[in-house]
Formats: sequence, structure tokens, C-alpha cells
Amino acid sequence: MSIKQENIFLFVPNIIGYSRVILAAIALYYMPEAPILCVALYSISCLLDAVDGHAARYFNQCSKFGAVLDMVTDRCTTTCLMCYLAQVYTSWSLLFQFLISLDLSSHYLHMYSSLSSGVSSHKVISKKQNFILRAYYSNNNVLFLICAGNELFFILLYILAFNTGPEVLSIAGYSICLIHILALLTFPICAIKQIINCIQFEGAAKTLAKIDLEERLKKS
Repeated sequence: MSIKQENIFLFVPNIIGYSRVILAAIALYYMPEAPILCVALYSISCLLDAVDGHAARYFNQCSKFGAVLDMVTDRCTTTCLMCYLAQVYTSWSLLFQFLISLDLSSHYLHMYSSLSSGVSSHKVISKKQNFILRAYYSNNNVLFLICAGNELFFILLYILAFNTGPEVLSIAGYSICLIHILALLTFPICAIKQIINCIQFEGAAKTLAKIDLEERLKKS
């Protein structure tokens, strides 16, 4: 009895993932000079992140390659955007560098610790782990809200580098526009995302240290 060999690379969710990469690459190309086109393409790429997961479950095409592709795409696009923001807001460049490092390191450690623990997915969080991290990964609505709010905050900072838009109100001589208000509203979500990254980093580091100790005990 022959078993049909599937091509993981041509799974529907993975094809969506490739389209995300292409859209993000075009957005980054136009980032210095065409903010409207850049924001449109970048936003579509981010929104497709919520589609590929549903497609994977609908077509029964969940894969480790797809999960890694999804995470790598997220990390790379956000990193590139923050690199541009570091060039525009030079006085805050060190902070953007720190946020990039935190984002990459926490997600890499979390993915590696999940694989080392034999867990089927990096989104599987045990009850022994931090409840905030568990709420973040176990509830798709919470995950989408925080990720979308985080990306939107950085997108708004990017827009502000080109145009503040029409004035909504004036406080103590300072002009406040709609983009400023939206940035203030999404900033707490961005801050929460950075806190989650710290929690994720700490939890993954402890998990790896525990695995190291268990392996050392087996050898002794």
C-alpha cells in the first residue's frame, strides 16, 4: 500500500506565509519614500498572520516548518521596521536596539526550550509556567490583540516621521493630532508585549537550565 508523499512547502498556510514575506519585502523597499504604500503592504502582511493559522487548521496542514516560518517572518519584519525607526528617531536608537534584541532573543529561547522539552508547539504552555504567558499563547484573541497593538504602535511611529496629520486639539500650545492619540492608546499594549517578552525570556532560560540539570544528573 503506497503512502502519498505530501509537499510541506506547498501547504496552503505556508504559501500564505511566502506571500507575507513578499509583501513585507516590498513594503520595506518603499519604506524610506512611500509611507502610504509601505503601511498598506506592511499591514496586509501582518494581518495575514492571523489567516495562516486558521488555514492550517482548516486544511489540516499544521507543520513545524510553517510555525517557524511564521515566527521568523514576524521577527524579521518587526526588526526591520524598528531598524528604520532607530534611524529616524536617533535619540531613541539605543532603546530600539534593546527592543530588537529582547524580541529576537526571547522568541529564540522560547522556541528552542519548547523543542528541547519535546512540546509539540511553542504555543503549548503548561500550568506550571507563568499565567500571563499562558493567557497570551492559549487565547487567540488575546494573542492577536497584543501582537496587532504592538505592530500598530510602531507603524504609527513610522507615520509620524512623515506626517502628523490634521490637528485634533491643542494642549498648552502643543498640537495633538489623531496619530498622536492612536499612538498613546496603543503604547500600553506595546509595553505589555515587551513585558511578555521579558517573562518569555526568563521562563525559557529556566526551562533550559532545568533540562541541563536533569541531563547532568543522568550522566552522574
